[in-house]
Amino acid sequence: MAHVKLDTILARAGEAATRSGRRPEDVVVVAVGKTFPAEVLLEIYEAGHRDFGENRAQELSAKADLLPDDIRWHFVGPLQRNKVRLVRPAVALLHSMDRLALGDAWLKGPGMPPPVLLEINIGEEPQKAGVAPHLAEEVIGQLIERGVDVRGLMAIPPRVDSPEDARRYFGRMADLREALQPGYPQIRELSMGMTEDFEIAIEEGATLVRVGRAIFGPRIR
Repeated sequence: MAHVKLDTILARAGEAATRSGRRPEDVVVVAVGKTFPAEVLLEIYEAGHRDFGENRAQELSAKADLLPDDIRWHFVGPLQRNKVRLVRPAVALLHSMDRLALGDAWLKGPGMPPPVLLEINIGEEPQKAGVAPHLAEEVIGQLIERGVDVRGLMAIPPRVDSPEDARRYFGRMADLREALQPGYPQIRELSMGMTEDFEIAIEEGATLVRVGRAIFGPRIR
């Protein structure tokens, strides 16, 4: 059952946090329920979990309408500007802010928009979204000047042969956060690590990990 698997993931995340000299509560496990129906997420909610992630705008909007209001929704996938209207009202945090045009769209609408993380293309792969590491400081400054509340960084490292091989990319993300903090002390969050490598990501400084398959099983569609 999903809540049993979640308990195992939370325990493993807590142990990894302890190994890195932090408290288990310093790391948030985002349960990414993509493709699974709302009733499966409700099982985990009823077991006490509150942080859930989706990577499709329509799916997030539909589930947010069906599930309790105190869920903290995280949008973790690529976001088109014309889908901002679906995501912005529902989420507590956008993980995938990856360009200034999206920042401009994020600011449109009533009230203050939710905070965001700047997506970093840490492997500098041409096929991937995200800002090159050397441009992060410039883009963060421009987003903040526009009024976007940037709280940290997110990355999806390149595919590697083993989870341990991702450590160097997670370490670079932690170094980048440290380099940015003198000018932008609000850059505290690091969203990195998924089912295969979340413990290594936590050991390297992740504050949010995005775990789907290890909790819910393989995608159902």
